[in-house]
Amino acid sequence: MLRTLLFGPMNRPLQDLRGLRVWLIGASSGIGAELARQALAAGAHVALSARRRDALEEVAAHHPQAFVAPLDVLSRESWHEQHARIVQTLGGVDLLVFCVAKYRPERSWEVQEDEAEHTVRTNFASVYSALAATLPSMLERGSGGIALVASVAGYVGLPGATVYGPGKAALINLAEILYSDLRPQGLNVYLVNPGFVKTALTDKNDFNMPSIQTPQQAAQHIWRGIIAGRFEIHFPLRFTLWLKILRLLPFRWRCMLFQQLLQG
Repeated sequence: MLRTLLFGPMNRPLQDLRGLRVWLIGASSGIGAELARQALAAGAHVALSARRRDALEEVAAHHPQAFVAPLDVLSRESWHEQHARIVQTLGGVDLLVFCVAKYRPERSWEVQEDEAEHTVRTNFASVYSALAATLPSMLERGSGGIALVASVAGYVGLPGATVYGPGKAALINLAEILYSDLRPQGLNVYLVNPGFVKTALTDKNDFNMPSIQTPQQAAQHIWRGIIAGRFEIHFPLRFTLWLKILRLLPFRWRCMLFQQLLQG
């Protein structure tokens, strides 16, 4: 019993994804699109949301259990409207996956105020609209799950992630709070912290990205972690474990290491 409490899965494991009703936010490209494809191939019913309907329809093609639900994450009304449509079509939402990311590499002196505000609202503040739309019905039936896709950029203050990093750090903090609040209510909460993944976002970087993975590999890690009932799903371990150790170091030492890396 003690071993299970200390080392067992923190969420209820799933047998598989068949029949699971998933609402996937950010499903038009990158990790989100691949998560949708793999879930659909595994037999899940997936509502696909992002701004670009054409991209969503491309992901949904040839999958009768896919439901396209275009959404602007910054529109509070859209969240409730689309949630109602999804419930009407699928009968409910078993798992909400918040996989939203807006990013551009920038140092602190390059930050543009309006652009920074838009990034923070997109990457972090919009999650509260997602929770407002989905949590009431999950809490009423005492089951469901919330998965927040953050990033290892939220572990430590990485140069170049001046706006992106703090938003992801906030998502990590929020996921921990949600787990404490919602797990006793019967809900599962998952925190996803990918390392570098080859997408249109990371294509903007002009530095070496160690242990970079494909979206297909990333999605496999995430679904395996969710099925296993893990709380934090981070990958690849050969990279993320080093970052976890790094954040235990005094800030003075971390800062020196980053300066050395930046200087080549």
